[in-house]
Amino acid sequence: MKIKKYTAASMHEAMKLIRAELGDEAVILSSKEVESGGFLGFFTKKKLEVVAAIDPMPDHKPAKRNEVRRAPAASSVQVERNIQPAERAGRSDEDLVREVNELKKLIKEIKPAQPLSEQEYPLPFQTIENQLKGQGVSRSIRAEMLGTLLNEWYKKPEQDRDPKALLNQTAEWLKKELSILPVGGLRFEKKIINIVGPTGVGKTTTIAKIAAECVLKQQKKVALITTDTYRIAAVEQLKTYAKILNIPIEVAYSIEDFKKAKDLYKHFDVILVDSAGRNFRNKLYVEELSKVMDFTEEAETLLVLALTSKYEDMKQIIAQFSLLPIKQVIFTKQDETSSYGAYINVPLEFGLGAAYITNGQNVPDDMKEATIEQLIEPVLKEAEHE
Repeated sequence: MKIKKYTAASMHEAMKLIRAELGDEAVILSSKEVESGGFLGFFTKKKLEVVAAIDPMPDHKPAKRNEVRRAPAASSVQVERNIQPAERAGRSDEDLVREVNELKKLIKEIKPAQPLSEQEYPLPFQTIENQLKGQGVSRSIRAEMLGTLLNEWYKKPEQDRDPKALLNQTAEWLKKELSILPVGGLRFEKKIINIVGPTGVGKTTTIAKIAAECVLKQQKKVALITTDTYRIAAVEQLKTYAKILNIPIEVAYSIEDFKKAKDLYKHFDVILVDSAGRNFRNKLYVEELSKVMDFTEEAETLLVLALTSKYEDMKQIIAQFSLLPIKQVIFTKQDETSSYGAYINVPLEFGLGAAYITNGQNVPDDMKEATIEQLIEPVLKEAEHE
C-alpha cells in the first residue's frame, strides 16, 4: 500500500493532488486541522492535514461501507511524506527497517476520517449537507453519501458538473441504499401480528388502523388480542374500535390467556396483538412482554416509533427491543413534526424496513403504506426549492 500525507489550505486542494498522484481509487484515511507557519506561536495559519492511501495491486478490494473515497484534479500542495512499497532491489536491511518503522508510526497517527464541514464542500454540496443536517440525518450517513457523490463530481470534467442534477443524485443514492430493506406494508404471510413499542407512540390507534385496513379494504377476517392490562383506557379504546369494526377482542393477562385466545381465533385470517406501553428505559420491559405474548416464528412483530421522539431516544428504544425478531417499524405522528431524519437513519443504521407511516388520529384514513419515495421526499423537500 502506498500512503501519503498532505498539508493543504482546504480539502478541495488536497483532493486535487490526491487524484493526480494516486488516482480515483485513493482512500482518505484521516483528515485534521493543523497550524503551520507563524513566528513564536503567533500569526499561524490553519491548514488541513490529509492522509491518503492507494493499494497498487490490481486486485485490491473495494472500499467498505462508511469508508469515504474522495478524488479530484491538481494544485499546489506541500507533500510531507511519501512511503512506497519496500520491494525494490538494492535496498539495505537498514533502509527496509527504517521504512517499516516509519510506516508503523504513520499508521498509529491515523484517525478515522472526519466528515467535512459545510464550508469545505463545493457550494452545491453545501446545500445538500445543510438540508440533511437540518432534517436530522446522521453524520455518518451524510459523510458516506456526500463522499461518494463528491468522488463522482470530480471524476467529471468541470464543464460537465451540473449542480441541478446533484439533488437527483442524492435521491438516487438514498433509493439504492433503501432498496435492499423491507419497505412496504404487511403481506400477512403470518397470522399473528404483534405491535410493540414504548408508551405514548400511538400503538393502540395504529393497531385499530391496521385492523380497519384488513376488514374494510382487504375483506379479511380479523380478531384482536390486547395484553395492555396496565391501562384500562387503552383496553376500552380498543374494545370500542372492535365494536365499530364488528370484530372480536380478547384481553390476555398471561401467556396462558394469550394461547387460549390464539386457539379461539385459529380460524381467523389475521390476529392483531396490542402490547402494553412501558418506559423503554426499563430493561425488564421486553422480558415482561415475552411472558404474555407469543414471539415464535408464526408471529410477525412490528416496532412503533414516534417521529416526535429524539433520535437518541429512538436508538435506545431499538436497542431495548433488539431481543425481539423485528424487521420493520411503523413511524407515527408525521403530522406533529417537521423533522424526518429518522426515515433515513433507522433503516440505514439499524437495517430495519418501514411498514407504515401514520399522520393523524383518524381511523383508518390517517395511515399510509410506506414507500421508498415517501421516506426520501420529506427529507429533501426544502432543498428542491433552493
